[in-house]
Amino acid sequence: MKMSASRAMVECLKAEGINTVYGYPGAAICPFFDALLDEEKTIKNILVRHEANGGHAASGFARISGRPQVCIATSGPGAVNLITAIATAYADSIPIIAITGQVSTEQIGSDAFQEADITGAAEPFVKHSYLVKDAGDIPRIFKEAFYIAGTGRPGPVLIDVPVDVQKAVIDFSYPKSVSIRSYKPTIKGNYMQVKRVAKALKSAKRPLICIGGGVFASHATEEVRKLSEVMDIPVITTMMGISCFNDDDRLFFGMIGTHGVKSANSAANDCDTLLLVGARVGDRAVKTPLALAETTTIIHIDIDPAEIGKNIGTDIPLVGNAKDVLRQLLEVVEPMEHKEWVEHLESYRVKREYSRPKEGTVNPREFIEKLSEAMPAETIVTADVGQNQIWAATSYKLKANGRFLTSGGMGTMGYSLPCAMGAKMACPERTSLQICGDGSFQMQFMEMATCVQYGIKVKIVVMTNNRLGMVRELQDIGFNGRKVSVFLDGSPDFVKLAEAYGIPALRVNDEKSMKKAIKELAGEDKLMLVEVCVDEDAPTL
Repeated sequence: MKMSASRAMVECLKAEGINTVYGYPGAAICPFFDALLDEEKTIKNILVRHEANGGHAASGFARISGRPQVCIATSGPGAVNLITAIATAYADSIPIIAITGQVSTEQIGSDAFQEADITGAAEPFVKHSYLVKDAGDIPRIFKEAFYIAGTGRPGPVLIDVPVDVQKAVIDFSYPKSVSIRSYKPTIKGNYMQVKRVAKALKSAKRPLICIGGGVFASHATEEVRKLSEVMDIPVITTMMGISCFNDDDRLFFGMIGTHGVKSANSAANDCDTLLLVGARVGDRAVKTPLALAETTTIIHIDIDPAEIGKNIGTDIPLVGNAKDVLRQLLEVVEPMEHKEWVEHLESYRVKREYSRPKEGTVNPREFIEKLSEAMPAETIVTADVGQNQIWAATSYKLKANGRFLTSGGMGTMGYSLPCAMGAKMACPERTSLQICGDGSFQMQFMEMATCVQYGIKVKIVVMTNNRLGMVRELQDIGFNGRKVSVFLDGSPDFVKLAEAYGIPALRVNDEKSMKKAIKELAGEDKLMLVEVCVDEDAPTL
């Protein structure tokens, strides 16, 4: 069937089941946007207010749907603005397809208006990239892009399409399958290594499972819960693994790391066998990985062989997709009991006592914990970066089927609202709760307009202390209290700002207003904002 290449691009998205795209138009991508207009009943086109936020929204949609999602930008500054979102997705192994417009083929390399070498600029942050030179290659390229993004270790794929290529006419036929000779990710684990892992877990006296984001990427939550239950093995998570287990599960002991909880860090120190599943063990998770490796048998399951042994010595490596490997393990392991070990770890659980807040403020941890008790069980919580991220990660008590999303690897400020938008659109029946600080909110609040325009019901919580709180804390601890460039004087009144967008808003600055705000947040599913005033010196640790 003959059609324009831009129309073919839309047909490719339809073939891949895409029903929502996030983008910002410009001259070099106009043919594609024009073709999207003809499919507005099939593919919803969301105009974000900044290109990076389109990428973050696609990321949130992908994380909840479990499938690659699409963001779009024009050439030059539009494409370059998208790099932050591409890098964020790459760091956390999130499958997104970034489609960018490019200047005409004959202008490439001439420093034409709004020309940027986006495939070159984004190269460190993509799983693969394409510069489309022949319009006839579009069906194959799109089929390969979705396959590469969503298989193996997921990640972003970039497709850069010159404007003249979009206007060309081609014979369209979408491929039914993909075969890339140089790309054959390992799915199942080596059978002998699986048996070695089973044997090591059976002989362990103090086994421990540490879950990372790879468990979600491989859709392996049920399998890892089953393994923990069958073998009675306690579980901890990295920040990216939060919400795989309910916080009230007897075998779950919290988040490990610099900003983690005592029970999780103590479990890692005391275990004799540590099974890492889809976790890269970054510097935030384990500060002294060499010391841990000397005293503990380390088993590492990951689909990316480059991650195994990269940050911590591994005794038993097992390459493969976590879901498939855990299923293999479940076929050979035997039921066990580790009563004494679990009871030992129970002694590390600490009931938090909240300090009395300064007048005109509330304790941020107390607010978040009480909010979690009131929110629906299946709430999707999206935290930003900074103090608010740590407060949310350690104080929000997740219930059955709840989900916690954040930028873990790149630590991108301004991620939470667009991510929450994407998550809400992926699963409209679930509550989408965004938590951020007043610093990060000012990198993304323009997306409140997107929420209003498209009726996206995100519940926004802004923790306000008029500081870049995490940096302020670092300066207090490491720079003798010499504070520089952390004061947010001149910030707007966020309640009035929300009202300017037509969004209902409340301010929390005492116990009475806290109770009222929590009741509102836990009630009707609607777009709203709550500003929570916290002490400017409130600590993270």
